[in-house]
Amino acid sequence: MASTDMEQKGQGSPKGVLEKATSSHEGNAKWLHAHYDPYSTLYTFSSCIALADLHGDGDNKLIIANLGTGKYDMKLKVYKGTTLMTENTIIDLPTAVCTFFMDTHDPRTPAVAVASGPYIYVYKNLRPYFKFTLPPLDVNPVEQDLWNQAKEDKIDVQVLKEMLESLRADGSEGTLTVRSLRFLMLDPEDMPTFANLHKHSPLKRQTVITCMTTLKKSHSEEDAISCLVIGTESKDIYILDPEAFTVLTKMVLPSVPVFLDVTGLFDVEFRIVVSCRNGNIYSLKKGSKAPKYSIELSSQPVGLQRMGKNVVVGCMDQTLQCYTTKGKRLWVLTLPANVMTMEMMDYKSRGFKAIMVALDNCEVHVYNEKYLVNTIKTEDIVTGMKFGRFGREDGALVMTTKGGGLIVKILKRNSVFEEKDSRPGPPASQNQKLNIPKKTKLYVDQTMRERENAVTMHRMFQRDLYRLRLDAARSYVKALETSMTPMSADPLEPLKLSATVNGIGPSFKLTVNLQNTSSATPSINLLITFQYDEKLYQLQRTSIKVPLLVPGLNYAFQTLVECISDKAIADTIKVFVLRRGKSMPIITGNINMPVSEAQVVV
Repeated sequence: MASTDMEQKGQGSPKGVLEKATSSHEGNAKWLHAHYDPYSTLYTFSSCIALADLHGDGDNKLIIANLGTGKYDMKLKVYKGTTLMTENTIIDLPTAVCTFFMDTHDPRTPAVAVASGPYIYVYKNLRPYFKFTLPPLDVNPVEQDLWNQAKEDKIDVQVLKEMLESLRADGSEGTLTVRSLRFLMLDPEDMPTFANLHKHSPLKRQTVITCMTTLKKSHSEEDAISCLVIGTESKDIYILDPEAFTVLTKMVLPSVPVFLDVTGLFDVEFRIVVSCRNGNIYSLKKGSKAPKYSIELSSQPVGLQRMGKNVVVGCMDQTLQCYTTKGKRLWVLTLPANVMTMEMMDYKSRGFKAIMVALDNCEVHVYNEKYLVNTIKTEDIVTGMKFGRFGREDGALVMTTKGGGLIVKILKRNSVFEEKDSRPGPPASQNQKLNIPKKTKLYVDQTMRERENAVTMHRMFQRDLYRLRLDAARSYVKALETSMTPMSADPLEPLKLSATVNGIGPSFKLTVNLQNTSSATPSINLLITFQYDEKLYQLQRTSIKVPLLVPGLNYAFQTLVECISDKAIADTIKVFVLRRGKSMPIITGNINMPVSEAQVVV
């Protein structure tokens, strides 16, 4: 096992992380299994996990906003390695955690922003620093009038209830205050007590934060000052100043945002891609108050990541879809299970970027564009994950599970992700666009002729097409029945056969090359036999036992062929590759023997 920097005695080395690191599962050969604690009681999502160097010492800490039970035990936890370093209590359920630089002071240490309810709690040096409150919204005038009348005892509780229910039925539920919504949820006997307790307080309508991310302000360096970008339940996008925490820009969406992805610089040009609760994706640019482009998804989004100029989104219908920012769909992949969460894998030391998709079958798939390049097996269903620098390791993957466990895996430094798909399918060259030339006079004349004789040409085309399909099907069935193909059509026996003949006669050397084309499964119990005209040829070895075939290696098997005829004619020798105990060949090769030169007697 290669030694890693996290094994050194520098600050932040996780205790017992890499001392016990092993390659867990045969399918996880590219990852070191560093840590697994099923009893960490960490219940969170990807948006509530961050990795950052909080003290400027080069040792990145793990920051997790723990949801607890949903009613209590919500805490902001900071881990040094796998040891809990500090924790702070959070009043309401957290929705997102971000780390950002809010000033240029030395040492360069980032602040931690936690979105919870209508507030953003900012921590500096792991201590509470500032609390930002979302701007209040306008109260519905009818609702305000109803509570004023209830305050002056002009209407009773029953009338207040009926009027508020009519407001909600008219589609104004999203504009009602929290007080009215809680009032309508109470039992009839509890409503008078609630109304008497709160009717004298001023009526306020407050929204809550649904998602949050960061946007570089004027420079693109990693330690440059960043703005906070937040989405709210009131269908708004706010961009906050990192120093004064004032609203720099406000944008309006048609629906509630749930996922954000931001690129660019605030002072230059930026683009915000937003996935909303109505199943659509919107694109916002600098200076726009409303979205310009819209992408309508086939199902509700579960995760969203930006890959170059494209947007990759995982949906609830077990699909992974890729779109351009203008809404053109590039490809769709059907996944074997439901998507739980997504994460961007940006391995900067290798210049490798990929999309990580956690599924509910205890697997994490790594996709390079639309190609599956790696599969990670996990002990439990992953609900949150973050890839980046953890401790002193650049390629660390931190995952939290449905049962509250914590998993840490580290990418091996010699790991290489192949650019091709690990699953069978068409080659990548099939998706390359053709260079179509411009229209010429010949093309225009041909178009006119096709218009005039469209019916006749279509009938001839259909007839020839049906005949071609019939001939192709017959040839294909014959080739499958006789295994007359140089490559195996059976996915369980992926073999490739080729042969060469050397010599001018009457003695020839026949070389048969056999290769296992699978990715990881060896081939065993194979046999090579020959079929030939015994009146023309005589073989030194009519049967060759094949050893175990390691995937990817080329094996050569040789035998001498003696031409025993003096008629200067040649024939075909068939090569069969069979499995021992079975008469049906796996693959077959036809070797056209050259005409033998006459034997010269000296």
